[in-house]
Amino acid sequence: MSGLKDKILNSESNLLLYSFAPPKIDTTEERRKEIARIQLARMEGLHIDGVILYDIQDESHRTNEERTFPYVPTISPELYAKDYLHSLQVPKIIYKSIANHTREMFDEWLRNNRELEYAVFVGASSKAQIEETKFTLTDAYNLRQQHHDHIILGGVTIPERHSKKGDEHNRILEKKQNGCRFFVSQCVYNIHDTKNLLSDYYYDSLDNSYELRPIILTLSPCGSMRTLQFMKWLGIEVPQWLYNDLKHSKDILKTSVHVAVNIASEIAEFAHAKQIPIGFNIESVSNRKDEIDAAIELLHETEKILGR
Repeated sequence: MSGLKDKILNSESNLLLYSFAPPKIDTTEERRKEIARIQLARMEGLHIDGVILYDIQDESHRTNEERTFPYVPTISPELYAKDYLHSLQVPKIIYKSIANHTREMFDEWLRNNRELEYAVFVGASSKAQIEETKFTLTDAYNLRQQHHDHIILGGVTIPERHSKKGDEHNRILEKKQNGCRFFVSQCVYNIHDTKNLLSDYYYDSLDNSYELRPIILTLSPCGSMRTLQFMKWLGIEVPQWLYNDLKHSKDILKTSVHVAVNIASEIAEFAHAKQIPIGFNIESVSNRKDEIDAAIELLHETEKILGR
């Protein structure tokens, strides 16, 4: 079986990833080690191509709505991977936000993390941040290409943005031209937005003769109305009918897993018919044990859908 690097470079389909955020930065050293031990044990039996470690940002300036959960900084994902998950045998994809970074700061970060194999750069969530630092996502891509092109680079794609602006496939192509070899979506709950994006991406590639890169679609269970509200705060589009079903469900967590499995099945069938290289990334937005357990259940069900 080929590894993650070959699968990405060959634009293969059926990739399967598992993702989570590092512990809060105020977590004691003893507790950090305990959390890592639990996570390593949880991942030991998973048939995944790699893990994603998120770089959590405040994002409160992105919206005027009150944040559902208070923001507490986390341990940087690259440090957590190196210091606590070093025994993990699968590849680690490190998210890195450029928010509040100048060119000099980001260049220093790259130089200090030369051992990174995979990274996803995340743009600032507001124009005000860019105006303050004068550093853009394109600048970050250029720095990586000039001095650190060994890093296999991924990009973020947001299907909901496509429904509003209709140009997400163009953003994917632009990021592809800037060195991105794969793309990871925001959590998917609106299947129509996702299929519209995949369709436009596919037909644009035919019209303009370029190779499709893998799109890894994120799925996540939802175990409470508070988690659902937080998803909406993050910008995840939850159709009204689904919001109503989840709100009135006797078991919101079970219902959300069922919905996510159906979404994965429909998207996989749609992409397979057009030979669009896709995969899935399973995450838990919450750190509650029942939601994490549900994410593992969802991962196993998605594995079956992919025929792995």
